[in-house]
Amino acid sequence: MASTNKNKNSSMNTIIPILIFVLTSLSLTGFAQQVKGKISGSVIDGNTKTIESANITLLRAKDSSLVKISASDKTGNYSFDNINEGKYLVSISAVAHQLAFSKVVELNANNLLITLSAIRLVPKSKTLSEVTVSVKRPLIEQRPGMTVLNVDASPTNAGQNALELLEKSPGVSIDNDGNISLKGKQGVMVLIDGKPTYMSPTDLAAFLKNMQSSNLDQIEIITNPPAKYDAAGNSGIINIKTKKGTIKGMNGSANAGYTQGYYGRFNAGTNLNYRNNKLNLFGGLNAGTYHGYNRLSIIRKFYGNDHKTLAGMGDQVSLTNFKGNYESFKAGLDYYFSKKDVAGFVINGNFGINKQDPGSNSNVSDERGSILYRLRSEAFNKSNSQNLSANANYKHTFDSTGREITVDADYAYYDNMSNNNLNTQSYNAENVKNGETVSLAGTIPSIIRIYSAKADYIHPFKSGIRLESGVKTSFVNTDNQVEYLRNSGYGWSMDNRSNHFIYKENINAAYAILSKKLKKWDVTAGLRVENTVSKGRQIKNDSTFNRSYTNLFPNVGVGYAAGKKNQINMSYSRRIARPDYDALNPFVYFIDSLTYSQGNPYLQPQFTNNFELSHTYNRFLTTTVNYTQTDDIITQLLKQDTEKKTTYQTRENFSSMKQWGVAVMANIPVRKWWNTNLYANVFNNHYSGIYQNDPINISTTSLMTNITNSFTLGKGWNAEVSGWYRSKGVDGLLVANPMGAVNSAITKQMFKKKGSLKFGVRDIFSTQQFSGYAKYSDVDVIVKSRRDSRQYSLTFTYRFGKTNIPSERRKTGGANDEQNRVKSGGQ
Repeated sequence: MASTNKNKNSSMNTIIPILIFVLTSLSLTGFAQQVKGKISGSVIDGNTKTIESANITLLRAKDSSLVKISASDKTGNYSFDNINEGKYLVSISAVAHQLAFSKVVELNANNLLITLSAIRLVPKSKTLSEVTVSVKRPLIEQRPGMTVLNVDASPTNAGQNALELLEKSPGVSIDNDGNISLKGKQGVMVLIDGKPTYMSPTDLAAFLKNMQSSNLDQIEIITNPPAKYDAAGNSGIINIKTKKGTIKGMNGSANAGYTQGYYGRFNAGTNLNYRNNKLNLFGGLNAGTYHGYNRLSIIRKFYGNDHKTLAGMGDQVSLTNFKGNYESFKAGLDYYFSKKDVAGFVINGNFGINKQDPGSNSNVSDERGSILYRLRSEAFNKSNSQNLSANANYKHTFDSTGREITVDADYAYYDNMSNNNLNTQSYNAENVKNGETVSLAGTIPSIIRIYSAKADYIHPFKSGIRLESGVKTSFVNTDNQVEYLRNSGYGWSMDNRSNHFIYKENINAAYAILSKKLKKWDVTAGLRVENTVSKGRQIKNDSTFNRSYTNLFPNVGVGYAAGKKNQINMSYSRRIARPDYDALNPFVYFIDSLTYSQGNPYLQPQFTNNFELSHTYNRFLTTTVNYTQTDDIITQLLKQDTEKKTTYQTRENFSSMKQWGVAVMANIPVRKWWNTNLYANVFNNHYSGIYQNDPINISTTSLMTNITNSFTLGKGWNAEVSGWYRSKGVDGLLVANPMGAVNSAITKQMFKKKGSLKFGVRDIFSTQQFSGYAKYSDVDVIVKSRRDSRQYSLTFTYRFGKTNIPSERRKTGGANDEQNRVKSGGQ
């Protein structure tokens, strides 16, 4: 049986890279066969003056989908090189001018060089008959300092949730516990509309599963954030931007979906928006269910004091059925007092119920493999979570130069109540019952309150220098309790692991950024200072700790335009990762009879230095080289008790982590109807330190790759085939084996393009299954997890109201880092 499983896993690990290679080869082969041409032209204003830096967009004539973006030079000229055969038109926009379009031209083998007549832009004071063009955004955009995933640009995104979208995003990976890594590094700060989420990895994963793609606009991946952002997050920031209606009048969308894996699940939601000249009202409601399972197997080896002599073994199989439901709402308004003053208010609410009933069978053996005893555990865990957050904001624009000030005030409230019940029965080697059933009942309430305020100011100088500065203060209060009752057959009594932990934290910050363009150079330098004051107290034993520290976080970015086709960018930043709130909480949380987790109130913050060098060729191919060094890294550790044959999970400040990496991203228009986006990242993670007086050196070079093929089939039909693969890699001190997935979907537009129906299959070959191991000092653990990963989904979305004016203000708040560190429910 073991041999069969091994061969099956080996086959799974082979399928994904082969499929990725085939899809990539097909894409590149098709691309190589294309005949390339060039389209050029010039732009002038109504007074026959040339216009520099006008936005030039090349569109396909058939459906107005975007092909390439460029800008006019000092003489007003522009050009698009390496263009496939087909019919195109050009749109041109510039500040204080009306949008203009060229005539339709055809590029073919007999006409590979096309020069358009000069296009004259009309100043906005003049009238122009309305022209409506629908521009399709590309799936992935490479912008200075960030990568942007446009959610609606891919048909397979319909019906997916935010966590699934992150899994297919360039450079992002998610482990079996929901921990998010960026380019092979943990410590990502996840924001929702610029605000932190304040949740544990487990709670954040559940929260993102409840966010449907129909309510999402973009995912921004920022690997080296500037000083205006909180210094938290050693590997960068992921900002998930939700949709906010910006169309005058009443408009909105509604969606409903059904997903079938091993179990079925439903989701539905609606977004509404009303806007006039002064007022913008917006809101939405979403709800759904989820149901799944997880089969977890753990094999442990226990060693003696020399960490070499085998002293025993344990094997465990746990089956967990989990299900729940969720509801969320969003409501807000923007009011424009004048052209220079606007104020807004946004409130978000998220509510959920989660139930789990894990059952475990464990065998504990001696060093010869003879069974000493067996344990059978049954548990029932239920959690109710409530999250409310509010943001009030104001913006004043002083003049047309861009001088402005914005003010934000935020409040967030998290209330999580967990009830855990664990029943364990012991048996001898002959399966004869030993003693009475031991029962443990836990009540774990957790309340977190966060208050934050910030102000940001922008001042452009006549010399071309731009100043950005700001201040921020935040206060966090967490109140966590755990009450365990134990029954060993003689009645219920208080367990000595009951506890009460209160944590308070105040962070005060200020920053300044100077930037200037010097011909071909674009230089930015920033500095952020953060002062942290924290206090933790355990009520049970009346122990406290107090900390106060101030740190500087510089940030430097240099861009160089080496000709029309080559752009080089260099950046450096220093960042901090403070311990998550539940990581400081010393409570014990039982997973089963032999496994539990425990916080560490003695954790210190970790500090990271990030360096990046990137090169972009012709807005088509981007290559990035990075180096990262993290000191006192907060690492998840497994610890074992050889005598009790138990394992527990905690976090400690391990010594250091170093990483180098090379990433390549390309967007390839293979055919008129076929577009491919390729991403590949090769990186090495090296962890080194001391654990129980044993030196630890773990180093692995890994490959991560994504490929997305989008097909425009005509008559409203679109399709996509995508896949991702991650080779063997190390995250913390856990080594993960290769895994990946292949997805596909097809969509049909209907009801005059206001409705769309999508059918998709996720993880077609069921290869997104985790397995890994940890081997260091006296720890020797092998883990395998099989989840309900192959899923079939059917989603319908309908949009109503006007959809033909550009978007405007989108508000983000200031409580970013604090919310991202919330660890509720003891997960």
